[in-house]
Amino acid sequence: MILMTEEKMAREVTLGVIVTRPLTFWHHIIPGMFIIDFLRRGSALREYTKHFMFPRKLAIDAAQALSQGEEKAAVFSHIENDTGAWLNSLDLHTPGLLQAQLAVIKLLVDHYARLLKEDGYSVYALIKKAYENRENFQGFIGELTAAEAEVDRELIVRMGETQKLKEKISAEQEQLKERREKIIQEVF
Repeated sequence: MILMTEEKMAREVTLGVIVTRPLTFWHHIIPGMFIIDFLRRGSALREYTKHFMFPRKLAIDAAQALSQGEEKAAVFSHIENDTGAWLNSLDLHTPGLLQAQLAVIKLLVDHYARLLKEDGYSVYALIKKAYENRENFQGFIGELTAAEAEVDRELIVRMGETQKLKEKISAEQEQLKERREKIIQEVF
């Protein structure tokens, strides 16, 4: 249930970024451009969701392992190895990016562990029980947003600072902020 909610957020963020892009000149003069655009959207949706979900899947697996009594050091060693291998596979591995990504994952592990301790019929009900009030949950969101911003900063350093990359990251951050504010409004 938790992962499904996270995947839904990833899709909403991607679609929000795509929809905010203005139509180009080519959309008006090439018949069928909407088909090409549709295929690009599908590809972008899958790609962003895959990258968004990787640390979240690691974090929920870790939260479950810790709740079953596995040793914390072993769990986090596994996370560090998997995250390093993932970054290597994307040709993005740097010590700074690895540490920034691990900071996000650690926050998510704590968050998911809190949610897994609660009983509820929906993720929003779990959040409400786990955090008790808006301020506590906003505190977590603030920490997570700051950690994700550090990942983005490290990513820009690794990939090279281009206007297109900065705009893409900024649009994703804005969409995440909007989605998280919506969740806060619905939960509290």
